[in-house]
Amino acid sequence: MRLSPQPARSHIRTYRTRGHAVVELRGEIDIVAADEIIPVLDTVTEPAAPSVIVSLLDVDFFDCSGLRLLCRARRRADERGGQLVLVCTHPLTLRILHIVRLTVMFPVYETLDEALDRREASAC
Repeated sequence: MRLSPQPARSHIRTYRTRGHAVVELRGEIDIVAADEIIPVLDTVTEPAAPSVIVSLLDVDFFDCSGLRLLCRARRRADERGGQLVLVCTHPLTLRILHIVRLTVMFPVYETLDEALDRREASAC
């Protein structure tokens, strides 16, 4: 189920599953893509206590614009009593997240199922 009607987007897909908003990013996440992604992340972090999973599994390139939008979305989720977690296995993206210490701020999982299972266990 989609969160809302969306025009075809090359960098993003959103849906809800098991009570979580899932945002799948793909391709090159740079300043151009960020302009497309920010409104979607704002929408999924708007409700009270949002539970958001951002998948970076299909991301080929990730720069400081991507870091900025993740930090912004996390702050918005935190302000509303929610949480934002990441799914990522790409070694270079993980290295960037680790270097800037975002792996301390974000729980990072290897698969969507793992993120969903851990999020559900922590909600109990």
